[in-house]
Amino acid sequence: MIDSNNKDLPLIDTEDDTVSEHVKISRRLFLSGSTAMVGAVGAIGAGLGSIMSSPALADSKKGAAVHNIKPGELDEYYGFWSGGHSGEVRILGLPSMRELMRIPVFNIDSATGYGISNESKEVLNHTTHLAGDSHHPHMSMTDGHYDGKYVFINDKSNSRVARIRCDIMKTDKIITIPNVQAIHGLRVQKVPHTKYVFANAEFVIPHPNDGSNMFDESAYYTMFSAIDAESMTVAWQVIVDGNLDNTDADYTGKYAFSTCYNSKDEGLDLAGTMRNERDHLVIFNIENIEAAVAAGDFQTLPGSDVPVVNGRKGSKLTAYVPVPKSPHGINTAPDGKYCVVNGKLSPTVSMLEIAKFDDLFAGKIEPRDTIAAEVELGLGPLHTAFDGRGNAYTTLFIDSQICKWSVEKAIRAYAGEDVQYIQQKLDVHYQPGHNHTTMGETRDADGKYLISLCKFSKDRFLPVGPLHPENDQLIDISGDEMVLIHDGPTYAEPHDCMIVHRSKVKPAKLWSRDDPYFSSTRAMAKKDGVTLETDNKVIRDGNKVRVYMTSVAPAYGMDKFNVKLGDEVTVIVTNLDMVEDVTHGFCMVNHGVQIEIGPQQTASVTFIADKPGVQWYYCNWFCHALHMEMRGRMFVEV
Repeated sequence: MIDSNNKDLPLIDTEDDTVSEHVKISRRLFLSGSTAMVGAVGAIGAGLGSIMSSPALADSKKGAAVHNIKPGELDEYYGFWSGGHSGEVRILGLPSMRELMRIPVFNIDSATGYGISNESKEVLNHTTHLAGDSHHPHMSMTDGHYDGKYVFINDKSNSRVARIRCDIMKTDKIITIPNVQAIHGLRVQKVPHTKYVFANAEFVIPHPNDGSNMFDESAYYTMFSAIDAESMTVAWQVIVDGNLDNTDADYTGKYAFSTCYNSKDEGLDLAGTMRNERDHLVIFNIENIEAAVAAGDFQTLPGSDVPVVNGRKGSKLTAYVPVPKSPHGINTAPDGKYCVVNGKLSPTVSMLEIAKFDDLFAGKIEPRDTIAAEVELGLGPLHTAFDGRGNAYTTLFIDSQICKWSVEKAIRAYAGEDVQYIQQKLDVHYQPGHNHTTMGETRDADGKYLISLCKFSKDRFLPVGPLHPENDQLIDISGDEMVLIHDGPTYAEPHDCMIVHRSKVKPAKLWSRDDPYFSSTRAMAKKDGVTLETDNKVIRDGNKVRVYMTSVAPAYGMDKFNVKLGDEVTVIVTNLDMVEDVTHGFCMVNHGVQIEIGPQQTASVTFIADKPGVQWYYCNWFCHALHMEMRGRMFVEV
């Protein structure tokens, strides 16, 4: 046995041949031993680190996943990455880790004209907030399987939730959540389908938050929100005790649950939020909440008509299960039996048996009776992912490691059996936050790859100034041991991601001409008596001018038009090309105007003609050998 005085790790028998070599000589175990031992084996540790990072080892390992994607070959998985404080979502191919596309969500994007075109401004609801802090992307589900319909993501900085259509990979809805501040945790209802998107508001605020009672800290509270996935409206909200962090849902459709720190509502500063030795997992009984709303047992708050129910301690709508302090991630195993609460300020993860939640709400058992196991893994456990083979993978932020452990053995150890549940610890670089396995948040977890989203990169890449990239690391988990196979520098804190098999996603190759994304533009054309697919004409309405034109590479249907200085000009372009790669653009020089028009799409942009004389416009998306000749003139008369 080693280091019997180390309380943050389970004891590991180094003579047990069933224990991984990586566990035996883990960097964390070196540091927990004597300084003499650290000096003696330091060189061995360094050598092991290079072996663990070697793609050659992964290739030769029995049962290893194939991760060498050759030119012209397609990836097996789509990865949806949050863009963090860039406000966007990024699509990566796995296992190549190639960035395929960026989807602007809460931010302006000059490449696509998102935030510039009229259609995207309608999505943004003409908001004054043209930035965001996107955190948790999650795909809609049917019966616990990804259905490829939507990806939802939150904006913590402006308390919003957005929806991305996966057929066109465009943001189509954004809503601001009322009555709360700082939407953080977000997950979808998994069964029978994604009726709701669940969203936590992290920060407590007074109500009404109009300045009348802002110094009465005893009146502060926050809420859990359920958003209707189709209408993108808030269905109901639940008042809770404490600050909510992350959330997840079960595989029955009955329950959602959120980690909660500052559980006694006593802390508004750093010390106060860490005061309690135990905090809570809050379990939400969806059926009971819906019944309360249907019975009228709710209130509404000033400025909002959303039903708000009371889910504070003692309510029949919620249950509060004490867990070690400041819990962070909450993750449900693919078999639906357990959810795992990650301790953050404790070396402990808590496993709750979901089948016992019915008895808990019936008053037959106490909250702690739902605990199936509490196991010590290392310092700073934040998030846990699953491989579908009975193994869990937990990020250890302080230790800079991924800990692989057996769920079944952890339960046996908690029951008192002398069994080693930790299978392996792998050093990652550095300070990992979220991690995800391929298909691991669904019933279809396939155990091929794991992503570790590391917050720091330090010495992993060429220096680029004081602001460093972060580091996404791809790990092969298809065999008996984890093997690091790829480092990927990434920008602006990609807080979280999700990984879905390519068979689940069916993006369109061309736009549908009746797509609702440009229905408002179509309605405007109908009012003007214009057929978008054939007409090239100018409609004058006082000082408002609407210019309708088609485009077929390499020419616009109109190469000149006249307006007057100060006119409000709306240009509507319909791309008639039928080839999936032939995207056009419209850029009006010196006017801050540029938009994307995909094949068979109609897009529009409005601006003021504030410069007299000749103003050129051109196609800013390469579309043809004569692309540079695709242009025209706007004549601005004084």
